[in-house]
Amino acid sequence: MRKEISIREWVERFNDGKYESIEVQTQIEAGWYDWFCRDSSLVNKTKRMGNIIKQIKPGGKVDLESSYVWFKNNCPFNGPLYDDFRIADIETDATLFVVQISNAYNKNSYTVFEQSNNFLTPVFESYSIKEVIKWLS
Repeated sequence: MRKEISIREWVERFNDGKYESIEVQTQIEAGWYDWFCRDSSLVNKTKRMGNIIKQIKPGGKVDLESSYVWFKNNCPFNGPLYDDFRIADIETDATLFVVQISNAYNKNSYTVFEQSNNFLTPVFESYSIKEVIKWLS
């Protein structure tokens, strides 16, 4: 079983190029949990979402020391695949936030769901990733 690492440590590894390999095991170490796309697609998805995650600042809604990140490529019943990253508590393993990227219902947008409302409705939506990062930070 994989030992979860803090987002701060994940970002250090990401910046050092640790997750740049196309190898599936490397992408699982990066945090991939479930996917329906080709294995070879994961590295670019990790890069895209990692460039978002590394911009989250300390002191905001996300505790960079006590949280970890994991990834999912979703296959809805109706519509194309879409990606999200999830921020979870290291201690309890509870998912705190889900950040969806360009899902079938909100193309070219970013949608954030939160544990506080059982992930039922978005707590933040924007077409600007800068705004999402600002909201999380």
